[in-house]
Amino acid sequence: MRDGSGLIDLASVADEDGFIQRLKPLPSAVGTADVLLSFSPCLPFSQPEDFSNTDCTDVAACVIIRIHQDNRFISQYLNYGRHEGNKFSYNESKKTLTVSYSMFPDSEPQTVVHYQCSPNHSITHSQSFSADGPLQMWVESPCACPNACALVDVGPGTIFLIILCLSVTAYFIIGHSASLR
Repeated sequence: MRDGSGLIDLASVADEDGFIQRLKPLPSAVGTADVLLSFSPCLPFSQPEDFSNTDCTDVAACVIIRIHQDNRFISQYLNYGRHEGNKFSYNESKKTLTVSYSMFPDSEPQTVVHYQCSPNHSITHSQSFSADGPLQMWVESPCACPNACALVDVGPGTIFLIILCLSVTAYFIIGHSASLR
């Protein structure tokens, strides 16, 4: 953060594929349709993965509406925000980082995610999908606390020690095999 109070690594809040939610059902008022959400805080993704020409290409959030019609599903993919032009704000008293994702830079946010610092395990809550406002998500995680889950960078000293250990091991293996001749 700008004030030097720490770093919140959003990638560590996500799973190993970079998603916080992937095809997770959302409660909805869209009749008999199923509404699903996929969201990745850091990595752009596309859905469906095998088509490159949908609204959900290189997005942060995608809402999928599946309608069952004539014994088959018809799916509509809706872009609910990209990583470009995100707006970040931090509430010190609530220990909450809020990130807004828009379809286009300087447009109204489609998805607003509140990352709450919590000492407990990670929990994600989603509000119901509606056309009245942005999709709201709450993520409670220890990794939403400043400096809690920062990635450790491998420094030059560590690299030097690894090379030294490999060299010593190679020296003993070559020396041992030479003494057997």
